[in-house]
Amino acid sequence: MKVVRFNFLISVFFIAGCLLSCSINAAEDQADLNRQALAAGRSGNVSNFKSLIEQGAAPDTRNRVGDSLLMTAIKSGYMDIFTLLIAHGANVNLANVDHVTPLMAAAYFGRPQMAQVLIDKQADVTAVDQMHKTAMVYAAGKGQTEIVESLLRTKKVFLDTAYENGLTALMWAGASGYVPTTQALLSHGADKSLVDNRGKTVLQMAAENGYLDVVNLLQVSK
Repeated sequence: MKVVRFNFLISVFFIAGCLLSCSINAAEDQADLNRQALAAGRSGNVSNFKSLIEQGAAPDTRNRVGDSLLMTAIKSGYMDIFTLLIAHGANVNLANVDHVTPLMAAAYFGRPQMAQVLIDKQADVTAVDQMHKTAMVYAAGKGQTEIVESLLRTKKVFLDTAYENGLTALMWAGASGYVPTTQALLSHGADKSLVDNRGKTVLQMAAENGYLDVVNLLQVSK
């Protein structure tokens, strides 16, 4: 009886050891796939990247600074890789260590097609980063009128949300001289009377920076 029990215990320990070993090996294999996917994503190697994703590389893998594969594709403008990740369920709201979301990155780097896909996939248009910037502020500050209009169509954005210096999307657009973007924001009701933390309006900022077209637009707008 003791021999049987001993043999049983040996079998249990053997099986447990095998399961643990298999689990460790599987984790190492997964980590290796993810590392390869990061490298392929950086280089823009679509065929290699597709193969790795199909082998099981995690779509939400992040690099050392917290940028996801989706974020890297957006920054680099790799539409094919971006599309693959979306098709495989990548998290459209996965932010990096600075709380910058994929939609904010698309706005900053001027990727209107990507931004629209993210919006269609229910990306959070009201999310804020560490400086309290929204995707709208990023888009306005870069004169990305097409993205601004895509965000406005959601009817979910708060036009006059200011980030930590009291600057709104309209202030960013106007102070940077972006006439079409300023016009788009004004036509949707952005408040030109607001002031930043220095007490300045968008009109004063545009005038100080010499953007007379913006000044004229602001003066005639209701």
